[in-house]
Amino acid sequence: MSDTQTQIDQLVKNHEIVLFMKGSASFPMCGFSGRAIQILKACGVDPRQLTTVNVLEDDAIRQGIKDYSNWPTIPQLYVRGEFIGGSDIMMEMYQSGELQQVISGQA
Repeated sequence: MSDTQTQIDQLVKNHEIVLFMKGSASFPMCGFSGRAIQILKACGVDPRQLTTVNVLEDDAIRQGIKDYSNWPTIPQLYVRGEFIGGSDIMMEMYQSGELQQVISGQA
């Protein structure tokens, strides 16, 4: 495992909720990342509980997260070490109530 993959693995496994995104929670740099933050807020996620990683600050992380998850797009959400998906999947899960259950640990 490369240093980047190890760094990503530690982020995912050592934090309850991790969102790899473009920008930050307070200043998303793309519409999909902004939508992901809004969905998490709608699910009642406390911003202090949320770990965000700005992939625009590190090209190795930006490519590495795609390899780590085998998922081609950003943002990417992880809850308790499990890959959930990007903003489209987050929206579908939110609308069905499934995302709220996953976040609360009831899924």
